[in-house]
Amino acid sequence: MRTQWCKKAAAAVMAAVMTLSLAACGGSGNTSQGGDSSAADGTHLNFSCYNYSNSMDPITNVNSSWCFLRYGVGECLFRFDENVVVDYALCDAYETEDYITWTLHIREGVQFSNGNAVTASVVKASLERLYDAEANKTGNSTPSQYVTFSSMEADDAAGTVTLVCDSRTVNLPGILAYPWYGIVDTSVIDTEVIGTGPYYVTALEENSTIDLARNEYYWDGEVPYDTIRIFLTEDSSTKAMALKSGDVDLVENITTASDLAELEADDTYYVSTTAGVRLGNSYFNFNGVLGNDALRQAILYAIDDATMCDITVGGMYTAGCSVLPSSLSYGYDQLTDPFAYDLDKALETLDAAGIVDTDGDGYRELDGQRINLSYIAYTSRNLDEFAQAVAITLESIGIGCTVTVQDYDTALANQSAGNFDLITSNATTVPTGDPTGFLGNFYSGNSGTYGYYANDQYDALYEQLLTAADAGEQLELIIQLQQILIDDAATLVHGYYNSTFASRASVVSGADIAPIDYYWITTKIHPAA
Repeated sequence: MRTQWCKKAAAAVMAAVMTLSLAACGGSGNTSQGGDSSAADGTHLNFSCYNYSNSMDPITNVNSSWCFLRYGVGECLFRFDENVVVDYALCDAYETEDYITWTLHIREGVQFSNGNAVTASVVKASLERLYDAEANKTGNSTPSQYVTFSSMEADDAAGTVTLVCDSRTVNLPGILAYPWYGIVDTSVIDTEVIGTGPYYVTALEENSTIDLARNEYYWDGEVPYDTIRIFLTEDSSTKAMALKSGDVDLVENITTASDLAELEADDTYYVSTTAGVRLGNSYFNFNGVLGNDALRQAILYAIDDATMCDITVGGMYTAGCSVLPSSLSYGYDQLTDPFAYDLDKALETLDAAGIVDTDGDGYRELDGQRINLSYIAYTSRNLDEFAQAVAITLESIGIGCTVTVQDYDTALANQSAGNFDLITSNATTVPTGDPTGFLGNFYSGNSGTYGYYANDQYDALYEQLLTAADAGEQLELIIQLQQILIDDAATLVHGYYNSTFASRASVVSGADIAPIDYYWITTKIHPAA
């Protein structure tokens, strides 16, 4: 039972809708850079990254909420430290007696980048807007996946927000650190997305650049840069070339093995790598032909993930069979893989299930129809390379497969609409500090966005996990859930990704990438001395 104010938190549809114009964001009185790629005066950083979304509104979709935090524009009530332990941010204390009713104290004196005060009522309005958007389908974010509330109350005099969960929720601070729960100024949200981060947006050119400026009202220490320009760059080698030419000072996730090796071998550059907590996988759509167990099992048998991780993507991933990375302490060594790579078994499984080529055109049929899988991929973190390699393998065993590479927002819209047979993904598996939220992707109440997987035993165990407070019980449930997904051939696991930052050592200091990569542009990154 927790009754005292705590001073440290416990460790633990439509993608285009609401893509608000950000050109007017800011309001703290600084002058926009306009078209200049560097500041006329003051400190400036050029940063290159993949374009995950053209929106920074947390309700738009998963990646827009991540951009809100990653670009240093917004913050949540809580945040994770470098050890993925939840800590305070806009909330500086809380109390709960039963893990159902939580009273959060909002940090005093915090202002949005436009100077408006962050009050308890403002926090309540931001959270309500998030849930209203899900209920009214005005955005793709699905916060109910993690927690739902029977009531929210704000007391501005006391500076508190009281949240009453619909069920016992042990890890609410971790959940509220997830980017969906980024706090926005709802009084101006119809025209601009304003947060409390160290920087604010002064200009945005979709799919090209984002200009940021120092938030003069920032509450948590000195802001190192006067201005930042973000270059949205799809191609990894292009990012590496820009870093080597000096056009940019910092880049995220160089995914071309030869480029990364060259940077690591040159003292001109500092490369920060973090152990993988990200899963690279492809979701199956159970509402289509991949609802057939034998077909999914044959695909898993046919795919040589070790070769793909080591050779196809140049060691950027470590191969594995579970949805939770082997680097995490969730019983990976206790799991068994019944569908380890065996091409002969793949063929035998298809033949035994009657999934054969009856008309001699080289392609197998299921229920009288030629199989031609629609495989959607996006280019981030080598996912398109995995998809192409998988498609070539499947074609070799008579399974038609057409890969379509799309930008992330388009891919997400198709995923939400169920317009795919397979779709690539790369996501952190500990989004709230533990894997409960990620495992919820396969819970039948949430899985519509992830391919409509359903298993009654899985659902029952997952519901137990949601309320379990004992660490030993949690671990046992997590191990069982992983094994069910493996046995059901629930998803195509490629491997576990290692994230990187690379910077010009003489120009930038403190550019270390966090294990849970919600945070890219932070006040820890500053000009080199």
